[in-house]
Amino acid sequence: MFNLLHLKVLAAVARHESVTEAARELHYSQPSVSHHLSRLEAATGVKLVQRIGRGIRLTPEGRLLANRAAEIIGRVDAASNELAAQVGLQIGRVRLAANSSVLSTIVPKAAPRLAQAHPGLELSLIERHPVEALQMLRHGEIDVALIFRYAHAPVEEEGFRLEYICDDSIYLVTQRPDDSVANHRHSAWIGGCERCREEVITVCRHDGFTPRFASLSDDIVVVQALVAAGVGVTTIPGFALQAHRHPDVHTTELTSFRRQIYAATYGEPPDPPATTALIQAIRHSVR
Repeated sequence: MFNLLHLKVLAAVARHESVTEAARELHYSQPSVSHHLSRLEAATGVKLVQRIGRGIRLTPEGRLLANRAAEIIGRVDAASNELAAQVGLQIGRVRLAANSSVLSTIVPKAAPRLAQAHPGLELSLIERHPVEALQMLRHGEIDVALIFRYAHAPVEEEGFRLEYICDDSIYLVTQRPDDSVANHRHSAWIGGCERCREEVITVCRHDGFTPRFASLSDDIVVVQALVAAGVGVTTIPGFALQAHRHPDVHTTELTSFRRQIYAATYGEPPDPPATTALIQAIRHSVR
């Protein structure tokens, strides 16, 4: 029967698609990683890894088990954190994923508040877009996903619980002073991630046209530099502008459009104490 160590090794190999890199992450020798993979294959009775030249590739069965392994390991980590939380949050870890705009504005205000209230609690952070963050949350790789969504967006999948944090204004960003989206019916637009492009499309369709995306970037520094250079126009949320504001762009708040920031958790309530403490710190940081 395979054990947690075998699953941990397989998950690391899947992340890196390399025995060498997995060994480096786990601080094991390469032969040790290969040994654990062999033991896991013997325990399951299926081939999990194929050798391709000097590298490796997971078989479909290996990929399936690796995905489950990541989920299992995440749940074990969560259980460890919950156990630590039960003794008064003196030690433990809470893991958060968020997109760059809130990770650079809301979270830096919440982190000191959490540290002051619970000095022994370690906060782990990772930058992810909402869709990826929710996937990590479902797999047990994080405890909280700080996401944005729009009022018209479909409801999240069953199992996710969303706690409203605050609104985030949307701004038209142009090279010259301009307070009308309609004036850019024929302009080139700059888009970002899928959800961000949907935001731009919704704004433009409100004024009777569909935007023409000439450039794509998720980096707010790059996007604003392109706008300042006259490459195109775009919309940017307020928290992103708080994180970085190019001196040569002009912004106009679109009062009819806002997006909401939520703290997402997964599974049946109540949340572990460490998770609750983090969400409380986030809520207080935006008041």
